[in-house]
Amino acid sequence: MNSKQKYKSELILLLITLLWGATFVIVKESLKDISSMVFISIRFFIAGVILLPFVINKKITKLNFKAGTLLGILLFIGFAVQTVGLKYTSATKSGFFTGTTVIMIPILQTIIEKKRPTNGVIIGSILVMIGIAFLSSGGNSIFNLFNDVATNFNLGDGLTLICAFFFAIYIIYLDIETVKHEFWILLFLQIITTAVLGLAFSIIFSGLNLEPLKINITKNLLGGILYTSIFATLITTALQTKYQKDVTPAKAGIIFSFEPIFSAIFAFFILEEKITNFGYLGAALIMLGLFVSELYENLIMKNGKSKV
Repeated sequence: MNSKQKYKSELILLLITLLWGATFVIVKESLKDISSMVFISIRFFIAGVILLPFVINKKITKLNFKAGTLLGILLFIGFAVQTVGLKYTSATKSGFFTGTTVIMIPILQTIIEKKRPTNGVIIGSILVMIGIAFLSSGGNSIFNLFNDVATNFNLGDGLTLICAFFFAIYIIYLDIETVKHEFWILLFLQIITTAVLGLAFSIIFSGLNLEPLKINITKNLLGGILYTSIFATLITTALQTKYQKDVTPAKAGIIFSFEPIFSAIFAFFILEEKITNFGYLGAALIMLGLFVSELYENLIMKNGKSKV
């Protein structure tokens, strides 16, 4: 793969992250009118229906089905656990724990694929994690954040860590499976699996009185469903499935860590939420982390060494 294709893929992953960043604000508003599992189910079902014409005449093998279903399960668990975890923890700690994905990916990739990330990726990931901590501090002392994490670790924190783990696993297995299977089939199967699981768990959660079924048709909700179904589900999942394979999972994790930056920007303009000085510092550290990993990677390629 030439450097032009690599940079194109990295820019597309950054575009995906931009779309995810806008999603946070939209979902936050939409969940005022709909229960979380129903929302997940609807947005993924709509995306799946749009994809039907592209797969209706294609043969789905057992291997296709296993790979697509596995990715769908990982994707659903990440979304569902993150949503439930938010009910029991603060948005500050949720952002911090979700951000640990960037550290988990190189560790898990070393275990699963026996591939050690470059030193540049390791340094970049650490810088990104520190940046996320500053972003999550909400303008208070970063030590207050760490103290809160250490002394008030609760169910929501644990669930959000589980969410980060499953998103990390998803990114790694997407890297593994996309080179083995036809694009449209893999895309459709993971999306429809997430939709079915969302429907199933909305019924289960309602039966266990964990989350009542709720849907109030409003303009905000319809707009939220339309945006998340097409842009934040269909387009982002399609682009990630097609282009993530051109970069390493660890590098993808660093790029995806720009999501809280974009979320803060959209929240600033749409919800009029302030960005603190710590927020600016955190954003700068995240950008520095990407720059360091990119610079190190280019040096390796110039020296003729293989990239991991």
